[in-house]
Amino acid sequence: MKIDDIDLSKLDLSRLTMEEKLQVYELMRLRDIRAKRNRLAIYSAYAKQVEFHNAGASFRERLFMAGNQLGKTVAGAFEVAMHATGRYPDWWKGKRFPYATRSMVGSESAELTRKGVQRLLLGPPEMRDEWGTGAIPHACLRDTSMKQGVPDAVSSVVVRHECGEDSVIQFNSYDQGRTKWQADTVDFVWFDEEPPLSIYSEGLTRTQATNGQVFVTFTPLLGMSDVVKRFLIDKPAGSNVTTMTIYDAGHYTDEQREAIIASYPEHEREARAKGIPILGSGRVFPVAEEAIKIRAFPIPPHWPRITGIDFGVDHPTAAAWLAWDRDSDTIYVTDTYRKSEPGIAGHAMAVRARGEWVPIAWPHDGLQRDKGGSGEQLAKQYRDQGLNLLKEKATFEDGSNGVEAGLSDMLTRMQTMRFRVFAHLEDWFEEFRLYHRKDGMVVKLTDDLMSATRYALMMRRMAKTQEESEARIRTNRPPVAPAFGVFDEVTGY
Repeated sequence: MKIDDIDLSKLDLSRLTMEEKLQVYELMRLRDIRAKRNRLAIYSAYAKQVEFHNAGASFRERLFMAGNQLGKTVAGAFEVAMHATGRYPDWWKGKRFPYATRSMVGSESAELTRKGVQRLLLGPPEMRDEWGTGAIPHACLRDTSMKQGVPDAVSSVVVRHECGEDSVIQFNSYDQGRTKWQADTVDFVWFDEEPPLSIYSEGLTRTQATNGQVFVTFTPLLGMSDVVKRFLIDKPAGSNVTTMTIYDAGHYTDEQREAIIASYPEHEREARAKGIPILGSGRVFPVAEEAIKIRAFPIPPHWPRITGIDFGVDHPTAAAWLAWDRDSDTIYVTDTYRKSEPGIAGHAMAVRARGEWVPIAWPHDGLQRDKGGSGEQLAKQYRDQGLNLLKEKATFEDGSNGVEAGLSDMLTRMQTMRFRVFAHLEDWFEEFRLYHRKDGMVVKLTDDLMSATRYALMMRRMAKTQEESEARIRTNRPPVAPAFGVFDEVTGY
């Protein structure tokens, strides 16, 4: 009888003799050991893990930001195993190394590296006879070097690659300092848990000569740290972020998810369950996304509309479309636009395509003159491109335009369920999550849509229905047809 011949679903143990039962047990035990020693062959990834892996084909720097116990470290470990062995599953669309690799992996301390990274790659640290039951197949493990001063901790491992040569994985930790990461040139680096920016930069430097990769897996408990800022705000070319929430992990039931979320301290829930950076009291809008998200629906024609625009000079140009239910005094953000290119004419065309009749609120800096050559005010240049800009800059009814007053109005509406945002507007929620204060002051980074929304909300008294607005528009230029000639009953244009 062979191991693979056993079909447990068809096996009737009652018909077997004791000797046959013992034989079956032994064969099943061997089959289990064989499977444990080649977990890489049965690695099955969730959709978000696959998304993270696939991004390696196009991006040099990757961040897998996820809640606790969702599978981010598992994904990192199995990718390291694939690159070290050259054994990739049939579904793999990420980066491939057809040659033996050199790499560095690590976490915050030597102890945490042993408990996390090493355990997932090799197996239980304290049970050396089970090394080879982690992500790296037992048959591929060639040699190990032990770390001095940390029981059962590995310094490096040698792994046989499919090409016939050996890969080397070096285990480091952040508490060793930057110099420990100043190794020779490597093909890739895996940081499990958030590293200091100096160590991250050193790891990135080690991959320059090979055009290699760096990937990071962590739960963002440190808030708007330098590494988080690099990926979420600075967004250097060649970088990518994958976010995984507890709702993307299939190993929990709905009841378990809700119980887990409820068990976390309130200020940590979004980080630990959804991979959203902790900003704590520094958040401008300390409101759960679910409290303001709403599924898109057709906007009634009698609801007035208004758009807010934030002119981009050294940052993206952004626009937010608002609809106002006067009966309940509820504001709905129904659409957004945010781009760095293609200049004033391109931005204006994109905004016009969403409805020329919608009045547009604009900020004080629209009165600034273009320093790029024309010398004309920004507002005039956009108005010359056919945008239906309001006559005056955005202010409250009393003529003031304080940022804090505008933010207070937005927050109060969120807290009283009078401010809702269509759930599919991910770029709006991206800014919402990161909008924070430092030393009491609002950080003016990646706030383009937040500003555009605030301008529109300030000027909601000027919102118009299509019928009201088109009755007032007088122009000598021919009307510009909406994009593709399609009327969208949800957005209303």
